[in-house]
Order: sequence, then structure tokens, then C-alpha cells
Amino acid sequence: MKSIPPLLEMIGQLIAIPSVSSTQAQFDTSNKPMIDCLATWLDDLGFQTEIVPSSKEKYNLLAWIGEGEDGLVLSGHTDTVNFDQTGWNTDPFRAQQVENRLYGLGTADMKSFLAIAIEAAKEFIDKNLEQRLTIVATADEESTMQGVRTLAEKNRKPGRFCVIGEPTSLTPVRQHKGVFMESITLYGKAGHSSNPALGNNALEGMRVVLNELDKFKRELAEKYTNHDFIVPIPTLNLGHIHGGDNPNRICAECELHVDLRLLPGMQIDTLRDELHERITQKTGPLGLTCQFKALFDGVPAFETAGDSKIVELTSRYTGKKPKSVTFATEAPFFNSMGMETVVLGPGSIDQAHQPNEFIALSSLEPTIKLLQKIIGSICMQK
Repeated sequence: MKSIPPLLEMIGQLIAIPSVSSTQAQFDTSNKPMIDCLATWLDDLGFQTEIVPSSKEKYNLLAWIGEGEDGLVLSGHTDTVNFDQTGWNTDPFRAQQVENRLYGLGTADMKSFLAIAIEAAKEFIDKNLEQRLTIVATADEESTMQGVRTLAEKNRKPGRFCVIGEPTSLTPVRQHKGVFMESITLYGKAGHSSNPALGNNALEGMRVVLNELDKFKRELAEKYTNHDFIVPIPTLNLGHIHGGDNPNRICAECELHVDLRLLPGMQIDTLRDELHERITQKTGPLGLTCQFKALFDGVPAFETAGDSKIVELTSRYTGKKPKSVTFATEAPFFNSMGMETVVLGPGSIDQAHQPNEFIALSSLEPTIKLLQKIIGSICMQK
């Protein structure tokens, strides 16, 4: 077994590798250099490794020791969001220690966890494992989640239990809301504003759509409630609207963007179909053409049973009651492969996606010890 860098050096090397994922091509970068770096360290430790293509220039990494199929997966995504250099007091691509904090793009969300997982796994290289221990590194979580989608589509189930190291301040998360985003465009007919009969106003039609969406939102809130969440009902946000080009022209085209957050038990496809049907029924009689476009296919709502082994273990070892969050993760895709999944990692979600991202140095060692307890409970020979 070859030696690998110390933990802080590993984190520093990962932070130094740009791996931005974005739906805007000019900002999007390949994660291959980071995957290669992780694979080299894990190869040197004696892990078996496999690099799985996800999409063009994007890759996932599977690395494992042991053979049992009911083992543990420690998973993290390799990508970060884009950044605005003007908001940073330090170099985003240099892990810099200031007092008890380590600053850098991806320190909290979530490159540090991948290094921590490797550090924790080192202790089990020469141990007699009854079940497989797998480290998974995925692509494009911050944009399309295509990395984990690829693993789910190929049914590349790497174990029975999964810990996703998103920043939760080391509190187990067993539920989160789902989300999808939709564009609704109405097409009418332009004309001179002095005579409304000369055209068909798409902006006037959008007023009907807005009323219907408000009704839809209220009906969903009456039908679905889950008080495990801070916001216990589904939400429908009107995020963007644009229509027309001049005050004295009848608006021929109007576009609206909406975001719908759903609770566990609600299905994206069902809700999207209902959304389309309700709006089409309202706009058809107006003589307007309606076009829908998925701005984001969506992430399903996530739920792992409170009495599942992974939830009970992580709750017992952290001394914290499992909670529910409103942000989305890769967890539902691991669950779809028949795994019991919990989201649990160091750092705070409050630091994610903003300048001067950091992780507390004091959280690193407790996370290592926590992961080693979980590994021991699930993977060690009894």
C-alpha cells in the first residue's frame, strides 16, 4: 500500500482542481482531473476502482474494498457551482486556513467530504470486511444530477446502505423535498393596441394562467402536509415572467417560469401532467397556443424510513434526531436502486453556493470518527 497525502493536503488538492458544473456551457468544466486524482489515491490504498462515463467530459468514480453486497457507500459529488471572484476575500481555488476555518470553493459543498471519506476508510484496508465498503464520487450534482442518474439508469447499485456527505452539520437527514421547474409560454397575435380585436393578447391570457396556478397551489396545500418540514406544504413559486415588446402593441408572446417543491409521496410526472392539463384547459378557449418546456427535469422527493438501520445508526452515533430539509440531493436516486440512504456530512448548508465558503476545521476529526463507527457497524466481520 502506497502512502497518500495527509487530510488537509488532500482537501487542498481537490479545492485547487476546477470542477464547475453549469447549464451554461461557458462556465461548465470537466470533472475528469478530480476523478483521476481521487482514483489515484484510492488505487494507492488498495481499492478496486472503476471510472464510469456520465456524459461528455463528465465521469463518476466507484472504488471499493471487500465483497459483500450489503455494504456501505460513502458518496459525494465532485462538482461545485460557479463563483464570482469579486465576492471572495481569498482565492476560491486555494484552501486557506483562517483561525478555525478552511476557506475555498467546495470546502463545505462538498469536496472535503470525499477526502474525509478516504481518510476514514484507510483504517479498514487490512481489516476483515464482511461487507463491501464503497466510495462513490459523482458528476454534475449542481446542475443536472446526470452523474447519479447514470448510475441509477444502469442499476449500478454499489451497496445496501448509503451516506451522502452533503453539509448537514453532522445531523442525519432522512427526508427532503423534491423540485421541478417549468417554462409556460403563451402565443397569441400581435396588433395595434388601439383596437384589441386586431390581435389576441398573450399577456392577458397569462393573467388567466396565474389565477389557475394560484388555485392549483392552494389545492396542493390543502391535500398534502408534512410537519417534519419547516415549510410543511408543497410550494409553487412564480420566478420569472416576460411578455410583449412595446406598450402600443398587443402582446403576441408571454413566458412564465415556475418552480414547484413537492413533499415525499408526490410524483413529479403526475404533477407536471396535471399542471399542463389545467393550463391547457384554461388557455385553449382563449384561442392562445400554449407551449411547455422543462427547465429542470426535477429531483424526486426523498424519504428513508425512520426505523431503517442507517437512520437508526447515524442517529445513535451522532446523538441527534433525524431531520428534514428543503434542499435537494442525490439521495432519491440511490434509494431508487434499493438502498437505504441518509444525508450526513460536516459543514453547514448556509455556507454553500456563496462567496467565502468554509468548513470548520474542528468538524473534520469528529466526521472521520463518525464514519469509522458506521463503517465498523455495517462492514466489519461480526
